[in-house]
Amino acid sequence: MKVVKNEDRELYQCEECGFRYAEKEWAEKCEAWCREHKSCNIEIAAHAFPQLEIAVLGGGCFGCTEAVFLQLKGVGSVVSGYAGGSVLNPTYDQVSGGKTGHAEVIKIEYDPAVIQFHKLLEVFFASHDPTTPDRQGPDVGSQYRSILLYTTKQQREEAERHIKELTAAGKYGRPIVTEIAPLTAFYPAEEYHQRYYERNPNVPYAEAVIKPKVEKVKKEFGDSSL
Repeated sequence: MKVVKNEDRELYQCEECGFRYAEKEWAEKCEAWCREHKSCNIEIAAHAFPQLEIAVLGGGCFGCTEAVFLQLKGVGSVVSGYAGGSVLNPTYDQVSGGKTGHAEVIKIEYDPAVIQFHKLLEVFFASHDPTTPDRQGPDVGSQYRSILLYTTKQQREEAERHIKELTAAGKYGRPIVTEIAPLTAFYPAEEYHQRYYERNPNVPYAEAVIKPKVEKVKKEFGDSSL
C-alpha cells in the first residue's frame, strides 16, 4: 500500500489493483484480498474514494478496448482482465480455450464529474460490433463476446435504455447481442497484456486491428472527450 496525493488530501492506494481509499483500513483490506485472490472484491471497492466509479466492458480483444478508453478524459485507469465466467483465477491460456465462460474485458475507473457513464456507453458501442455473437473481426470465440458487467442498478438500466435507443434508430441493421450481467468478480490479466497497444504499437495486429479503432473514436468524438 502506498500514500498518494489528491489535491489537498492524502489517499491510501492498493498496490495490487490501484484503487484509492480515504481510510487506511479499507486500503489494507483491499490489498490483502487482491493478493490472496488475484482479483478485486466489489464490496471492498465500494469504499474506494467516492469521486471515482467502475465500469467493466468487453468488446473483443481487451488490447483494443483498453487502447480506446485510455484516451478518454476522466478515465483514471484501465485494466485488462477476465470476467463473466465461473473459473477462479483464470489464465490467458485458459480463457483463450473458450471453456472458462470468461470474456476478455476491461475495468475502467472513471470520474463521473468529468465523463458520464452514458459517454462510456457511446464510445463502447461505437468502437466494436455488438451484433456478432462470440466474435469481433478476426477474433472468434466466446471470450470475445460483447458484454457489459454492471456494478450498479443505474448502470444496468442506462445500458438497457441505450440499447433500446440504438435498436429503435436502426443503428446496425441487425439485433444487438451484447450480454448485460452483474459483475461478480474481475481477474486482472497478466502484466504483459496491460497497456498492450502503448507497448507494441507497431506489431501487425496493433496496426491492423487496434489502431483503426483508436482512430475511429478520435474522429467520431473529437477533442471534447479526448
